[in-house]
Amino acid sequence: MKALILTAALAALQSFSPAALADKGSSCHFHGKNPASEAVVTDCANQRRDALVKAGKLDSSWQSVQLGKLELVDGKKGKEWKATFTNPAAEDKTKQNLYVFFSHPGNFIAANFTGQ
Repeated sequence: MKALILTAALAALQSFSPAALADKGSSCHFHGKNPASEAVVTDCANQRRDALVKAGKLDSSWQSVQLGKLELVDGKKGKEWKATFTNPAAEDKTKQNLYVFFSHPGNFIAANFTGQ
């Protein structure tokens, strides 16, 4: 009887819990160790830039900024992709360059204005 009540309670709780939905940029989540192509990382960098603008972490002027440079660099845990966006319209000149980092397989690591 306890098992039946426990099962019914868990089923009821599960029906009221929100479904876990992947965010729009989730197409840039990769498994394995195969290196991502430049085209894939470019697309993921643009998606991440758009997500930062949408979240209000970047000014809307960043929306139209195109990827300037994409390079493979040595990171803390091996090779990483470093995507650089330059926004000449940025009011704060120390925040004119946005750097977006991805693992070698293409997973997002971080975004910042320092490049490190």
